[in-house]
Amino acid sequence: MTQITQHAIGTFCWPELATGDPAGARSFYTALFGWSVNERDLGGGEFYYMLQHQGESVGAFYRMPDDQKAQGVPPHWMSYVSVADVDQIAAKVETLGGQLLAAPFDVFDAGRMAVAQDPLRATFALWQARKHPGAGVVNETGSMCWNELMTRDVERCKTFYTQLVGWKAEPWPGPVEYTVFKAGETMAGGMMAITPEMGDVPPHWMIYFAVDDCDRSAGKAKELGGRVLHGPTDIPGVGRFAVLMDPQGAVFSIIRMTGSA
Repeated sequence: MTQITQHAIGTFCWPELATGDPAGARSFYTALFGWSVNERDLGGGEFYYMLQHQGESVGAFYRMPDDQKAQGVPPHWMSYVSVADVDQIAAKVETLGGQLLAAPFDVFDAGRMAVAQDPLRATFALWQARKHPGAGVVNETGSMCWNELMTRDVERCKTFYTQLVGWKAEPWPGPVEYTVFKAGETMAGGMMAITPEMGDVPPHWMIYFAVDDCDRSAGKAKELGGRVLHGPTDIPGVGRFAVLMDPQGAVFSIIRMTGSA
């Protein structure tokens, strides 16, 4: 396992779950991925739960605030993008047609962040690291390995993200039209269109976690009270994946990459 002490600018660095049931989320994810939990006391009876795999942080979860639940915000995973200057990037969000949900603010001495939506209302976060670079491991079993935008306007989102964070957008060959976002020469994430067959799925950033056996992990998720929304399905030349929903309603994906042990 390779420890990450600094994420490249423009790459996804942190997955974070907002849930209505921290105890239920802890039970589900620790059993599914073998994660452990390190509680950080935020005061006022609230905690930030750091998820760890083999001693390295791989993400976190927290109890969703009551005002968000009252507004109908569902439990969800959010993707954080590493940036050099969060204030500078956040200042461009609305000029490019997006919406700034939370203006830049300091997270103690860990870093500085902002929360935004793209023009189609997919939500993501910007992270300027200080003492907390983000996930200590990615692209390995039990950790985040891919982030994918599902949207109803591919061209508009290409313009938004390339101008906002400086990604390059390149087509990916395959049976389905797919775009790869690159930070320099590093693949940062992907994008594909929401098809009519998907129904009223809202635009969103999907987080993928790497597993050794997609079918086994999907079956275990069901045993733990979750749901399998799609798959397991093969992606030729890439791997085998499934889209899951935890018992609280947050959606995420798992994948066994081609060539995994």
